[in-house]
Amino acid sequence: MRAMATVTTTALACLLAGAALTGCGAGGTGEEKSAGDILDEANATMRKLKSVTVDITNRTTSGGSVTNRLVTDLDSRCRSRTTWSGGGTLEQIRLGETDYVRPNRAYLQKWKNYPGLTGEQKLWVRTPVDPAGRGRDGLASCERPFDSFGTARKGGSTRVEGTKAVELIVTDKADKAGTYTFYVATEGKPYLLRTVYKSAAQHTTTSFGDFDEPLDIRAPKAGEVLSVPGGG
Repeated sequence: MRAMATVTTTALACLLAGAALTGCGAGGTGEEKSAGDILDEANATMRKLKSVTVDITNRTTSGGSVTNRLVTDLDSRCRSRTTWSGGGTLEQIRLGETDYVRPNRAYLQKWKNYPGLTGEQKLWVRTPVDPAGRGRDGLASCERPFDSFGTARKGGSTRVEGTKAVELIVTDKADKAGTYTFYVATEGKPYLLRTVYKSAAQHTTTSFGDFDEPLDIRAPKAGEVLSVPGGG
C-alpha cells in the first residue's frame, strides 16, 4: 500500500508540475535528464519531421549580414531565399533532381560581375542538381543534419515565441572562440526552437518553425524559366 501511495503521489506531482525535464514520463524514476539527453531527444524529434521552416540571420563584425529562409521536407523538396545586406538576393526551388534558381540584379552585378546589367532580373534558371556541387554559389540543400556535438550544460528556462523552453549551452573544442545556445521546447513535443551562435566575430541565429505544416512548393511558370542543359 505504501509503495502504491508513493507512486500515486509522484504521478500527481508530475501532473501538477508539468515539468518536462524532471523525468516524470521516463518510468517514474524522478531523475532529471542531462543537457546531452535533452539535446539528443530534440535532434531525434527534428529528424522525424516531414517539413520545417528554417530562418537564419548571420552577422559579422567585418560588416554586413546575410539572412536565409528555407522551407523544406528535409529530403528533396525545398524553397530557399537568401538576402545579403548589400541588396543581393538569390532564390531557389529544388524539386528532386532539378533546381530553379533566380538571382536578382544586385546579386548578378556584385557576385557574377555583370556591371552593365541595368534591368531587373525576373527569370529563373532551370538546371540539374549537381551532387558534387552542394553549397556552391550559395545553393541550399533540402537536407539538414540534426546532430549533437561538443559538451552541453543546462542554462535557464525561457520562452521562444511564446513556447516554454530550456537553454542548453554547448561548447566545442573545435571552436574555442564560440558558444552555441540551443533552445528546446519543454511543452508539447521537444522541438528544437532556436539556436544562437556567438563569437567575437560572428553572431548567427537560427529559428525553426511550421513543424509538419503542409508544403506548397511548385516549379515556376514555364514562361519565367530558362533551361540550361547540363547545368551552369
